[in-house]
Amino acid sequence: MIKKKSIKNKDDAGWEEKVVQVKRVTKVVKGGKKLSFRAVIIVGNEKGQIGVGVGKASDVIGAVKKGVNDAKKHMILIPLTKSYSIPHQIYGVSGAAKIILKPSATGSGVIAGGSTRTVLELAGIKNILAKQLGSNNTLNNARAVLDALKNLRTFQYTADKRDITLDYLYK
Repeated sequence: MIKKKSIKNKDDAGWEEKVVQVKRVTKVVKGGKKLSFRAVIIVGNEKGQIGVGVGKASDVIGAVKKGVNDAKKHMILIPLTKSYSIPHQIYGVSGAAKIILKPSATGSGVIAGGSTRTVLELAGIKNILAKQLGSNNTLNNARAVLDALKNLRTFQYTADKRDITLDYLYK
């Protein structure tokens, strides 16, 4: 697993936030229905750091602020190749949502849809093929992509983990 580096100065410039979904949710209470909003936010710096967060509040602006804070708390660092792709094919799961990520040739772009595309673009990945399987839930698909990206390994990391040289790994 990739070492988690502490992310200093999350408030610095370079961080991009995207609101993927805002839903109006209600809760039935004794006096009637209580209305609130749920926002799904994705925060990334396009250099390999990405986070997905959810915020709930009685107004949209409050929900977005809470979502941004949540996304910054759950930030991960991913390894990128020189061609701004991923090192190998990987699967991710969150709830009923499953996702397949495959590295793609230089110049092919981000071939993905929905929240998957947003997560990959904000992570800084420019050449990738993604397929959503199972659920169409926006939040679960974003979390499935995060799960897949979290489990990526570089060749150097694998060689270090097995206590062998990188050249021996390629043989």
